[in-house]
Amino acid sequence: QVQLVESGGGLVQAGGSLRLSCAASGSIFSPGDMGWHRQAPGKQRELVARMSRGGKTNYAESVKDRFTISRDNAKNAVYLQMNSLKPEDTAVYYCLSVVGARDYWGQGTQVTVSS
Repeated sequence: QVQLVESGGGLVQAGGSLRLSCAASGSIFSPGDMGWHRQAPGKQRELVARMSRGGKTNYAESVKDRFTISRDNAKNAVYLQMNSLKPEDTAVYYCLSVVGARDYWGQGTQVTVSS
């Protein structure tokens, strides 16, 4: 069983920054991709950023040059530095860890950006 615990969400003004953290625990053996998705009210969950174990990254176009994903393989942790936040970034952010053929999700952390 894999558990993912996110932290770092909150309320911030437009133009501000937040850093999300996610730590994975449980029966983990070298997780593959780790990343972040988000879901705004009334919208589908979408990819924000994803990183392979080897460091290859993939970003949504809407967050490129503003968000940076990083990970610490020794800690089974993934981070998301979010700068120049916009009201349209408001959503619940979910951590993802791919272990074997399964996707594991965190419980989500709310990010609210006020204008």
